[in-house]
Amino acid sequence: MKNGSNSSDSDRELVVTRTIEAPPDKVFRAWTDPALVKQWFAPAPYTVTEFENDLRPGGSNYIVMRGPDGKEFPNEGVYLEVEKDRRLVLTDAYTKAWEPSAKPFMTVVLTFENQNGHTRYTARVLHWTTADREAHEEMGFRQGWERCTDQLAELSARL
Repeated sequence: MKNGSNSSDSDRELVVTRTIEAPPDKVFRAWTDPALVKQWFAPAPYTVTEFENDLRPGGSNYIVMRGPDGKEFPNEGVYLEVEKDRRLVLTDAYTKAWEPSAKPFMTVVLTFENQNGHTRYTARVLHWTTADREAHEEMGFRQGWERCTDQLAELSARL
């Protein structure tokens, strides 16, 4: 696993890029298979207690992370794009059945590029406002997403 850049191209974007030593189909599977997502998605010691996934454009996703203190953090959204083994785009602007969410926060664009059997993984997190991006950074975006990406890479390499 090799670290890549972690920059933003705009005042509303945060990016994590990494080369993962596993092919794109395995990294994509780790992102979409409920049993696998539960193993890596939350930065340890947080855990994922629920993950529901309707993997298609317009399909909903629902995930609940639990902190070490037992507090739960539910997140729901909708897939905007699904390109098997290549790209996922999801947003919390909508919930199930295209219902607008109470407070849209972000859209996530994930790419899984094949590089000689490894994956150039990029997670672009686009926020609705600069304040949302700043709040996400203050919540520990860099540390949390980096740790999750480490966990994703470790799991994907074992698949």
